[in-house]
Amino acid sequence: MRILLCEDEPVLCDQIKRLLAAEGRVVDVANDGQEACFLGLTEPYDMIILDLGLPILDGTSVLKEWRAKNIAVPVLILTARDAWSDRVDGLDAGADDYMTKPFHLPELAARVRATLRRQAGRTSPFFEKGGVLLDTRNARVTLNGVPVDLTALEIAVLSYLFHNSGRLISRTELSEHIYSHDSDRDSNTIAVFINRLRKKLGHDLIQTMRGRGYMILTD
Repeated sequence: MRILLCEDEPVLCDQIKRLLAAEGRVVDVANDGQEACFLGLTEPYDMIILDLGLPILDGTSVLKEWRAKNIAVPVLILTARDAWSDRVDGLDAGADDYMTKPFHLPELAARVRATLRRQAGRTSPFFEKGGVLLDTRNARVTLNGVPVDLTALEIAVLSYLFHNSGRLISRTELSEHIYSHDSDRDSNTIAVFINRLRKKLGHDLIQTMRGRGYMILTD
């Protein structure tokens, strides 16, 4: 799952990025509102974390621009503890959730997981199919109760397919959601990741629609 982190405080930004990456998220960073606005309009994200106090262009203005352009990606806003009016403005502008600074990083991670689950129409942090269990809280996978060692990109592919169960996902869409915006994206490598996942998790989990893409079927 791919997240845009819009935060101008270097230390906090690095902490959040490392936290989300440890859970198998792909994280792009924008340090000012202008860059955040551009990336949000041009890149396909599964979620955005948006600080309202960004330089150049404030977060509320950025969010309003996204919503005006029909960018419906879930947005969690960050704001100062005493800026209650900013929270109101952010929610009215189209935010899905908010957190006040300072906050505990584990809570932020939990809110991110909850937002992504709601987007997928899920309530549980676990995805399970055919003996394969993905625990989104720690990016761990088991097969019939036995831990399976997956690379970060294999986790990213599996997570995206699970979050979009029942929907056909093209190679291009998968590559857009497992690589950062400044990576060299090669949709042909997706087939390699799919083959590796099948060898580790069995051939029945991920279905191939020849020439169209991949799908994890719903029960």
